[in-house]
Amino acid sequence: MSSSQLKWDEIYRHKADTDPMPASMLSQYSHLLPQHGLALDLACGLGGNTFFLAEQGLQVDAWDISSVAIERIKSKTEARNVQALSIDICDAPFPKNHYDVIAVSRFLERQIIPQLIDALKVGGLIFYQTFTLDKAQSGGPSNPKFLLQKAELLSLFSSLSPIIYHEEGAIGDTSKGIRNEAILIAQRL
Repeated sequence: MSSSQLKWDEIYRHKADTDPMPASMLSQYSHLLPQHGLALDLACGLGGNTFFLAEQGLQVDAWDISSVAIERIKSKTEARNVQALSIDICDAPFPKNHYDVIAVSRFLERQIIPQLIDALKVGGLIFYQTFTLDKAQSGGPSNPKFLLQKAELLSLFSSLSPIIYHEEGAIGDTSKGIRNEAILIAQRL
C-alpha cells in the first residue's frame, strides 16, 4: 500500500459522516452534460461528482486511490450505473475514445493529461476544477506541484476546444465567488 493511499484512506475515515457535494463546475454547468453516456469521475473521493453524474443519467466509473472512499461509494450506490474502483490513477490504463464526460475536481497530476484527452470520445467533455497558485484566501494545498499557474488549464488542454474557463484570482470582493481554483470545461472535436 502506497503512502498516498494510506494518507487518503485516513482522511476519508475521518469524513465518514460527510455528505459529499458535487464540484461547482458540475452543478453550475450541468446543462452542458449529455443526457446519457459514460462518465469518469477521476480522483472521486467520497463521490460527490459520482452521484451527481449518475443522477443526470450517466453511467459512471468512479476512480480513487483510497479504498476507504471507494467502499463508501459502493455502500451508498443503489443504482447500477456506478462502477467504483480503487486504483492508483498515475498507473491507470485509460481506455481511448471511451468517455463522453470526464470530471476531475481538486486533483492535479499533469503527467496524465494526455491520457485524459485520449480517453474522451469525439464530442466528449472534460470538466476540470482544481487549485491555483494565485490564492485570494488561505486553504488548499501549499505544494506548487499541486497548484496551477495562471491559465495553465487552458495550456494543458490546448488540443481541446474550450467552452468555459473561469479563474477569479484575487480580483474584486474575494469573499465572494470561486476563489483559489480554476475551472475548465472543454470539448474534444
